[in-house]
Amino acid sequence: MREPETIELLKAFMKERNWEQFHSPENLAKSISIEAGELLECFQWGDGDEDRVQDELADVLTYCLLLADRLGVDIDEIVRRKLEITRLKYPVEKAFGRSDKYDQL
Repeated sequence: MREPETIELLKAFMKERNWEQFHSPENLAKSISIEAGELLECFQWGDGDEDRVQDELADVLTYCLLLADRLGVDIDEIVRRKLEITRLKYPVEKAFGRSDKYDQL
């Protein structure tokens, strides 16, 4: 993952515009939700325009990276931790090929 380079580019972009003042964790979380809705909208009536999907996905990821940075969390660490929790909830022998929730396996 090239996240450290990417986050530095994002932070420089925000600093040039003095936008950090608007990036409280709450505002960033709201922005993630808003942008995720816009991403979903791409698929409302079909497969979605690839360019628009990529743009909206980039917006979601941008706010996720900024929130992780603002909270001082390591992205790789939190994703790996959550993956381990999910691995325990969904053991391969029970979950393979199934979409049931863990308590229904």
